Amino acid sequence: MPYKAGDAGKGAGLFKTRCAQCHSVDPKAGNSVGPNLHGLFGRKTGQVEGFAYTAANVNKGVTWEEETLFEYLADPKKYIPGTKMAFAGLKKEKDRNDLITWLKESTK
Repeated sequence: MPYKAGDAGKGAGLFKTRCAQCHSVDPKAGNSVGPNLHGLFGRKTGQVEGFAYTAANVNKGVTWEEETLFEYLADPKKYIPGTKMAFAGLKKEKDRNDLITWLKESTK
């Protein structure tokens, strides 16, 4: 099933509990364990300045949009073999839809 708009409020909660320990969406924040996600949509994989990506992430060459994130967030290590992201993924489609909806609003 492809991405469809979800509940941004629930997505905010998911980000706080599943993502915020490694990522920020604040444009003034730097990178952490993971890259800063501000400006995520429309950016190619492995392109945040100052973050040490694996070659697998840099060479994947996809552009982050709703559909690519929907697939990636289901199983990051399957989508980008060799990534160092230690996140098992969000198996529930609803959770991915909610998180992506929130990210679309919060990373502009």
